[in-house]
Amino acid sequence: MALKGVSLAVLGAVAIGGGAAAYVAHRASVREAAAEASYPPTGQILTVDGLRVHAHVEGQGPDLVLIHGSSGNTRDFTFSFVDALKSDYRVIVFDRPGLGWSDRLPGKSESIADQARHLQKAAAQLGADRPIVLGQSYGGAVALAWAVNLPDTLSALVLVAAGSQRWEGGLPLYYKLTSSPLGQALAVPFLTAFVGRRRIDAALDEIFAPQPTPPGYGDYIGVGLTLRRASIAANADQRASLKREIHAQQGRYAEITVPTEMVHGTADTTVPIEVHAQPLVRQIPGANLTALPGIGHMPHHVARDEVRAAIDRAATRAGLR
Repeated sequence: MALKGVSLAVLGAVAIGGGAAAYVAHRASVREAAAEASYPPTGQILTVDGLRVHAHVEGQGPDLVLIHGSSGNTRDFTFSFVDALKSDYRVIVFDRPGLGWSDRLPGKSESIADQARHLQKAAAQLGADRPIVLGQSYGGAVALAWAVNLPDTLSALVLVAAGSQRWEGGLPLYYKLTSSPLGQALAVPFLTAFVGRRRIDAALDEIFAPQPTPPGYGDYIGVGLTLRRASIAANADQRASLKREIHAQQGRYAEITVPTEMVHGTADTTVPIEVHAQPLVRQIPGANLTALPGIGHMPHHVARDEVRAAIDRAATRAGLR
C-alpha cells in the first residue's frame, strides 16, 4: 500500500509538472508569435551557406558594416544611428547568427571568428568586398575577429564599447543557467513566457546607465525577439564561450594593419574602458582611442556625433573620403 501511495504521488507530481510545462511552452509560443508579428524583418533575407542572414541596407557611399552586441538585433542601430550615417555611407546592418532574423550557425561553430567569417560572406554577397567594419560591445569582439582572421576583406575598423581583453571573474549566474542544458530546457521557456515589461525596462536602464534610455527605444528595439527561446539560448551559448575566444585572439591584435578608431565611455561598467580599450589601443599599431567622459555603454545612442566622427576618421585614413 505504501508503494502504491508513493507511485500515485509520483504520477500526480509528473502530471502536474507536465501540465505546468505545457502551459509554459504554450505561453512562450504565443509570446514568440506576437513578437515576430510585431517586429518583422526590416531588410532583406540573404542565404549564406544555406542559412538565413538578415541584412538592413540603406544609403550611398563607402560600405559600412555594423555588428550589434549581445541580446541585440539590427533595430539597435536602425533606431536612429543609421539615419545619421546613410547620407554618406552605404550602411549594412546584420543580425548576428541566432539573433533577430538570422539563423544560428550549425553545431558548435558559432565562435566570434565563425560569426565574422559568416558575416563577411554576407557582406561580399551584397558587393561589400572591403567595408569599414564597426562592432559594438560583443559585436566589437566579432569585428576584431574579422580584422584578425580576414585582414584583406575590410578597409578600416571602428570599435564602440568593444570587448577585447580577457577579464577577471567567472561567467555570470544568468549565463551559467541559460547556457546549461537543464537551464535551456526549464528556465529559458519560463523567461520567454513570463518576463514582463518592467524587468525589460530595468535591464535597458542598466545598459544605458548613467545616461537614460532614449524615449521610444524600448518599444522600437523588439525585445520580444530577443526573448524567444532560441534567441536566449543562442545568446547564452555565445556569451558563455566569449572569454575563452577573446583570450585566444588577444595575442594577434598586433597583426591588425587597417586604420582603427575606438570610442569608449569612461563610465562604462559593462565593458570597462580600463580593462578593454586602454590596453587595446596599445596592442593595435596606429589605433586611436576617443575616451568619452561620463558616457556609459551605448555611445552610438548618447554620443552619436563622436561615434560618427570616429567613422569619418577611419574612412579618411582608409582613403575612402
